[in-house]
Amino acid sequence: VQLQASGGGLVQAGGSLRLSCAASGRTLSSYAMAWFRQAPGKEREFVAVINWSRYDTYYADSVKGRFTISRDNAKNTVYLQMSSLKSEDTAVYYCAARVGLSTSGGDYDYWGQGTQVTVSS
Repeated sequence: VQLQASGGGLVQAGGSLRLSCAASGRTLSSYAMAWFRQAPGKEREFVAVINWSRYDTYYADSVKGRFTISRDNAKNTVYLQMSSLKSEDTAVYYCAARVGLSTSGGDYDYWGQGTQVTVSS
């Protein structure tokens, strides 16, 4: 599975961004797709995950109610709609894939290259 993340950028606090992760390489019907992020000097942390075939979603408490993960099966693409952005959301965002849901980055087999999100206050 190859993953290509895009959509990052610079946004003011309170603004919105939508990240995309395009997947290719094999059938993704049994894969879960997740977003993780890593801020400078901090460990990578889980953001959100969606099961490709069952629409199950889970979010980190820090983003619940502000971020929405979704997917377009026809385009093999997962999205992360981010709203009410805060300075603490500044990080490199990575998409990842594995068979079965997990919120642990160590469980994921495939990773995208990351896209920078910078929120100015």
